[in-house]
Amino acid sequence: MKYVIVLGDGMADLPVEELKGLTPLEFAKTPCMDSLAAAGEIGTVHTIPDGMAPGSDTANLSVLGYDPKKYYSGRSPLEALSIGVDMKPTDVSLRCNLVTLTEEEQEFGKKRILDHSSGEISTEDAAVLLEAVKKELETEVYQFYAGTSYRHLLIWQNGEVITLAQPHDVLGQEIGQYLPGDAMLREMMEKSYQILVDHPINLERKKQGLNPANSCWFWGAGTRPSLSSFEEKTGLKGAMVSAVDLLKGIAVGASMKTVFVEGANGGLHTNYRGKAQAAVDVLTEENYDFVYVHVEAPDEMGHQGSAEKKVQAIQFLDGQVIAPIKEGLEKAGEEFRMMVLPDHPTPICIRTHTGDDVPYLLYDSTKPQAHTWKYNEREAAKSGFHISKGCELINYLIGSGFKK
Repeated sequence: MKYVIVLGDGMADLPVEELKGLTPLEFAKTPCMDSLAAAGEIGTVHTIPDGMAPGSDTANLSVLGYDPKKYYSGRSPLEALSIGVDMKPTDVSLRCNLVTLTEEEQEFGKKRILDHSSGEISTEDAAVLLEAVKKELETEVYQFYAGTSYRHLLIWQNGEVITLAQPHDVLGQEIGQYLPGDAMLREMMEKSYQILVDHPINLERKKQGLNPANSCWFWGAGTRPSLSSFEEKTGLKGAMVSAVDLLKGIAVGASMKTVFVEGANGGLHTNYRGKAQAAVDVLTEENYDFVYVHVEAPDEMGHQGSAEKKVQAIQFLDGQVIAPIKEGLEKAGEEFRMMVLPDHPTPICIRTHTGDDVPYLLYDSTKPQAHTWKYNEREAAKSGFHISKGCELINYLIGSGFKK
């Protein structure tokens, strides 16, 4: 038996007026997910432990079977694992987003944050901008590391784990009250704006009507994580297919294989089919037992507040990831169990994460069911099936049967 989790990051939502009162998942045309639901099981799962902030870090740990209450030490340290930073026990890692701030105001604290991703800036352009920041601001105490797209890293030697605002939580707001209390971090953020605002790459982006990556934003502080081996935990040899450093870092920490896919960038126009083929190949040609396919696009479109693009991302997920994986495994003659779910909701109306329950779909190629339901939030809640602890989901996937 092969096992697959397809994770549509932030895919769950609330009813959207412009979608005729439906959620993006209800509105989207998802024939593959709906057919799997009719032949499988749907329900809801609580992925974010009560009292913890809703985020892809805690939620994906939970879905992979790691209780965030026990294993979570901060978001950025997981990304540091992916980038290959060997953190000392006294190091603190911080996420360093390249964000778009308004440029009209003279006072830095009066600026507003327009875009947490700088228009999904390319990794190549972002690396050039981060190098400019690094040249001016890096010291023995503060060291910068380039990641993917807008997502980068700051290591603070002998640092302090402090609470910092997530940029996607304060979109459109004046940043003053959300800037770090630590004087040096705040100064570096302000200086990064001075370095980047007139950088040639940003001047060219503005000419093209693109959002400039004109400031660093620090958040997600934490210390070096310690995860147990996924194979020792589950008995399954596992692999991760994802474009984002957070998920790749979780995989590194869990001693899972990380699969590189050319053109996978975490955006709306990522290489969906390449991810699907990579998943099939790792299961059928490399003899892995389990693959986790993470797609970031629905979450990014939720943060952008675009219902149209979120629907598009979900349809791409259905037609270019889930369907080809199913077809590839069937063609190879493999028996398999596939679970599809979001990690958390990212509602269009608030453009950030919530900790509400999310819908799951479970399909077993050897035990086809016969239902009339489709895969979406409303019908999953009506099913009456619920898993109260997300970290128990992995055991349910590899268990012996359905709830009904």
